[in-house]
Amino acid sequence: MNGYHSTMKISEPISNNCIQRVNNFRPLQTIMSFRLIPKSFLWLSATILIITLGGCEALQNLLGGSSYPVKRVSDGDTITVTDSSGKNISVRFACVDAPEVPHKVEERKSRKLVDKSQFKWGEKAQQRVQQLVKQGGDRVKLTVTDTDQYGRKISEVRLTDGTFIQQVLVTEGLAQVYRPYLKNCPSAAIIDAAEADAKKRRVGVWSDKKYVSAWEWRRNNK
Repeated sequence: MNGYHSTMKISEPISNNCIQRVNNFRPLQTIMSFRLIPKSFLWLSATILIITLGGCEALQNLLGGSSYPVKRVSDGDTITVTDSSGKNISVRFACVDAPEVPHKVEERKSRKLVDKSQFKWGEKAQQRVQQLVKQGGDRVKLTVTDTDQYGRKISEVRLTDGTFIQQVLVTEGLAQVYRPYLKNCPSAAIIDAAEADAKKRRVGVWSDKKYVSAWEWRRNNK
């Protein structure tokens, strides 16, 4: 989870979509309002500059429209994307903590009710993220809020249509608010409200009396 939209080489044709995005770029529209300079010259100059510096990728970065292809969904709150150079980037969802999935053989074989509950919801959360990512064409947009001790990018993650993955998970009771990450979360109020609603409706983990939070489970299984 190949990076930003692939860089367009100067020899490649400029797509109609790219041209339209240049036309709609507000700062460029403002510059073009200057009557002493021919608009055709301004448009051509701006387009050549953008293409030279990185093509539509540069334009999309400028407009905040870049998205990353998803390479892997590791669990309910961790994905791997790739950047334009093909480098893998590990992304940890900001704001939330999803139930854990089993990583060790003994965890998979555990008969403890608390483990079975944890892994059941962890697998449901992972499957939901996989479903959402597929729904979004295997691409996501990131709002990076921090980097953790493992080098993962703590990020709000959205599909290209704006669907906020963390909000979906919390609303469905497949993730809980994670206070250590919430302080830097731009959408903290949205996530808090989603959790309050999920609790009230007793959906997902809130319906399971045997479930313990992911952070508590990790603490007890160090």
